[in-house]
Amino acid sequence: MTSGDKSSGREGGRSLKTRVKTARKRSLSSTLWLERQLNDPYVARAKREGYRSRAAYKLLEMDERFHLFKPGGRIIDLGAAPGGWSQIAADRVKSKEGRGKVVGVDLLDMEPIPGVSFAVKDFNDDDAPALIKEMLGGQADGVMSDMAANATGHKQTDHLRIVALAELAFEFAFDVLAPGGFFVAKVLQGGTEGQVLARLKKEFASVRHVKPAASRADSAELYVLATGFRGKGA
Repeated sequence: MTSGDKSSGREGGRSLKTRVKTARKRSLSSTLWLERQLNDPYVARAKREGYRSRAAYKLLEMDERFHLFKPGGRIIDLGAAPGGWSQIAADRVKSKEGRGKVVGVDLLDMEPIPGVSFAVKDFNDDDAPALIKEMLGGQADGVMSDMAANATGHKQTDHLRIVALAELAFEFAFDVLAPGGFFVAKVLQGGTEGQVLARLKKEFASVRHVKPAASRADSAELYVLATGFRGKGA
């Protein structure tokens, strides 16, 4: 990211930071979240540049660093709503021009995105993998998962739930990826569980943890990125 992505929140010596009053029906945590959103430079930038969410910049940075997407690629986006990652993938593989293909699924509905096939579906459902494969119509060049369970406030529980989703996504990726493909999934600080990490290292040429600049500094969020899938027969 360039230095232009960062904002001091000041102009002409006067603070521009927006403060939100606690409304009668809004909890303190909701007020703090809203205040953080209003003052987040990536949220403002996403609105200016037409991205569905600030998460788009996390994927943009990973692609710029590790060259994940190629024109004509076939990409699966798990936990796609509101669509920031699907937007980037569709642009980079040229699915809007009819070259590649992007398939997204989420529990929540989202507004259509040119070049993206989308279904409202719980990835935990037994029939979800078959539905996604049918929508894609072949092997994938990349499987992305920004899925996250609702936070409980208990760090160990939240960590285990995030890792469980990442592991579920990886098992699916192992089944659907073409040789040379990539896998990226959200985890939390502390990284990926040792057993899962060992399996990833066995199946991929390179495995690393990444914290993009667009991930908030005070967030425990990390991503595990595995590239160079060796193929099922490896």
